[in-house]
Amino acid sequence: MIWLTWRQFRGAAAMTAAVLVVLAVALALTGPGLSSGYSTGIASCVQSDSCKNFYDQFFGTYQLPFLAVSLVVLLLPALVGLFWGAPLITRELEAGTHLLVWNQGITRARWLTVKLGLIGLVAMAATCLCGLAVTWWSSPLDKSAPEELALMAPLVFGARGIAPMGYAAFAFALGVTVGMLVRRTLPAMALTLAVFAALQLAMPLLVRPHLMPPVTGTFELSESNMDHFGIPRHGAGPPDIALKDAVPGDAGAWVLSNELLDPSGRPIAGAGQGAPIEVSTTSGPCAPSGGTGMDLCLVEINRLGYRQQATYQPLERFWPFQWIETGIYALLTAGLTWFSFWWIRRRLS
Repeated sequence: MIWLTWRQFRGAAAMTAAVLVVLAVALALTGPGLSSGYSTGIASCVQSDSCKNFYDQFFGTYQLPFLAVSLVVLLLPALVGLFWGAPLITRELEAGTHLLVWNQGITRARWLTVKLGLIGLVAMAATCLCGLAVTWWSSPLDKSAPEELALMAPLVFGARGIAPMGYAAFAFALGVTVGMLVRRTLPAMALTLAVFAALQLAMPLLVRPHLMPPVTGTFELSESNMDHFGIPRHGAGPPDIALKDAVPGDAGAWVLSNELLDPSGRPIAGAGQGAPIEVSTTSGPCAPSGGTGMDLCLVEINRLGYRQQATYQPLERFWPFQWIETGIYALLTAGLTWFSFWWIRRRLS
């Protein structure tokens, strides 16, 4: 039974292995140089206080391969569900070969156990190794990435650590289960993709923000949490401030909500695009004619009581979130697997 399953699966396994070997070789050859370049740049920029410029330049140089390897890891679980899970049972049902096997003394449970165990474990191992290899390679870039591509950002989080293994296991079990119910390969593949994509969208939007209670903090305004700070010329209007989705002192945190508070603690509308604040631009530190520059104006704005209020998930929760989310997908996979065994014993003929 194992030999027969392997013969049916070896073509897809060989193709996947070839792609992963090419990816592993590329990561192994470029990873040490990437890490060395980051370490050298950090050592230099700390001395000259120009780390922001270094981060922008360093990430910009490698942005395309960063996005490419992340996309590979994000797509791999979906491909497992489409091309490994969905056809696994449906092609047997369409051809009627399952009846031949069952009449050879192989029980339904054993038949399904071998298929799920052999191919499912290979899918999980391949995806996990791919995710961990990309996590190692992209570590310097994750430290220098902009807020929207930081390690905890939804698009990047799903392509790092052990979470892809959980996604692959679920996608594979989902494909098998849908194939049993639909009994046609192409509809099963389409339905598997739709359900998996819907869950992958729902997880970061509805579930992941609440895996642990988020932190809410109030922070003074500075370059680290401001995207824009403008003082109109000749006092023709109030200064305006736009906030970054960033938390001072916790670079890489996942910001869930971000507000600019006035001195009374009320949110000011438009903090993401440029919110006007009430401070004199005809006299004092924020007057353009004073020649004091923006630094003293910012000190005055903080003295008046303007603050950033952010609700966020700290970067230090990356690995706890990885384990929790992988556990959720493991439970979903176990539920689908149980249902597959129940269905094949009671309903499938």
